[in-house]
Amino acid sequence: MVYSNKHGRQERRMPASALVFTVAVVLSFLLIVLWILAFPHEVSSYSNATDAVAARRKRETDHWRRCTWRGAQDYIPCLDNKNYLRHNKAHKHFEHRERHCPSEAEQPKCLVPLPPGYKAPILWPQSRDEVWYDNVPYQKLVSFKADQNWMKKMEDKLVFPGGGTQFKDGAGQYINFIQRAYPEIEWGKNIRVLLDVGCGVASFGGYLFDREVITMSFAPKDEHEAQVQLALERGIPAVSSVMGTQRLVFPSNVFDIVHCARCRVRWHGDGGLLLLELNRILRPGGYFVWSATPVYQTDTTDQQAWNKTLAVTESMSWKLVAKQNSNEAAIGVAIFQKPKDNELYKTQKVATTMLPFCPDADNADAAWYVKMRKCIHRIPNSARSEWPAQWPGRVNATPAWLTDSQIGIYGRPAPEDYRADTEHWEHVVHKSYLQGVGIDWTTIRNIMDMNAGYGGFAAALIKQPVWVMNIVPITEPDTLPIIYDRGLIGMYHDWCEPHSTYPRTYDLLHANRIISSTKNRCNVTSLIMEMDRILRPNGWAIFHDQVEVLSKVQEILRSLHWDVFLTYKKDNEELLAAQKTFWRPDASS
Repeated sequence: MVYSNKHGRQERRMPASALVFTVAVVLSFLLIVLWILAFPHEVSSYSNATDAVAARRKRETDHWRRCTWRGAQDYIPCLDNKNYLRHNKAHKHFEHRERHCPSEAEQPKCLVPLPPGYKAPILWPQSRDEVWYDNVPYQKLVSFKADQNWMKKMEDKLVFPGGGTQFKDGAGQYINFIQRAYPEIEWGKNIRVLLDVGCGVASFGGYLFDREVITMSFAPKDEHEAQVQLALERGIPAVSSVMGTQRLVFPSNVFDIVHCARCRVRWHGDGGLLLLELNRILRPGGYFVWSATPVYQTDTTDQQAWNKTLAVTESMSWKLVAKQNSNEAAIGVAIFQKPKDNELYKTQKVATTMLPFCPDADNADAAWYVKMRKCIHRIPNSARSEWPAQWPGRVNATPAWLTDSQIGIYGRPAPEDYRADTEHWEHVVHKSYLQGVGIDWTTIRNIMDMNAGYGGFAAALIKQPVWVMNIVPITEPDTLPIIYDRGLIGMYHDWCEPHSTYPRTYDLLHANRIISSTKNRCNVTSLIMEMDRILRPNGWAIFHDQVEVLSKVQEILRSLHWDVFLTYKKDNEELLAAQKTFWRPDASS
């Protein structure tokens, strides 16, 4: 307010209400000062709490760094162990292509970057025929396999015409050729589970989906650039592996067919060691389908390879049930059958030529870092040697070799345990996972069940356009033979080590009690970092575990900028669904 004083000069005087406000502010300030002087520890506690919040926020954004070395975007820790490869030069038996995992201390604590221009993958079934080039930016195979019709580059995509080394005119025609050669092979009926050795970009397995056959494809990480990575990007099951000195990570007597089309394996080498490994994993009465130049070429080198391979198969009592050439396609196929029981071994005409039996103490199902042996495993004298029910009834049929005298993984007689588990996962998948966790299942194709048990989760999804890699951890009861009997695929693994797959290869990871079962052996942060490595951006993980275990998991996931959703909580159990984002740390982190 402006008024005139007694000298006639104008002055500004504070109104009464403003004066009261000013006095109140001053008194409040004095009270705060007095409180600080009287209770300094309270101020310290508030300051510490503020600092803790700031520190937590800093951890959430700065805890991770991005891997920056050349090729980091495709890093597979146990196959790209440069320290091991630098000091170990053994290559004769492909030892350098086998798993050599860095220790916990040696493993880089960083997140693999995305390839420049990476985008959400093309959805199945279109992905079988084309993928984004920027997602797997490698085209050496385009020129290297140009005459074999593996793949082509067209603008911003890689296109897969369905060809291969032995089936330039398409995998479909080749599949028909095999069935014509031996009609007892009925795709999608008695033949459901197949192993493709040296799979290339897995077009053979991709086209077998049309015949209700699921194929476990594998190839080494070698000069055939990113072949397994391309297979997985297409939505076809595959894993990086090699036939070297160690057994393949599968149980015995499980594959209906093992297939090799020009897979560059010297089957007769090392006394037939690699064929003996196929004999271990082939189901009794199963087939080895070999499509390669020794089968149909007549030059000296090929004929020598054929004769030597044939001699090994005879020493294992395999029977050559079909051999057929296609002059039109300029290919040929030989089909061998493993004995259905041990009787053929007893009637071997020239016993001195038969390879020795493995010792009884040699567990044929042991396959995690187990060396191959030059011996024949006897065929089980039990119902396990019987062929499973025809597909699709096979998926839920109780394996005949499960008996009430066996105790299942949940403590009940094995057949009852198996059936209860099947019903449980049928209910969970259809009443919860497919409806209640917020997942858009049209974007889901490649799934990994990290702790598969009987394979009930995968069986419940059998009518969905997905496939599941069932992992049986080496510390859990060995249920993998049951999973294969159901017509599903899987492998052994130890989650204290990284998996042999490329980054960004799965759309969904199912982690049922895997954290609690490994927390005393493995570093939880390292395990979640591995899940982040193999999951695609926008991919999902479903955790079912103890509440206190998942509280730690949530903290780690949020530090990785995943979107976390709590979908179920009862007593001490929690169901957590989380979606990975496209976030990667800045290069300067």
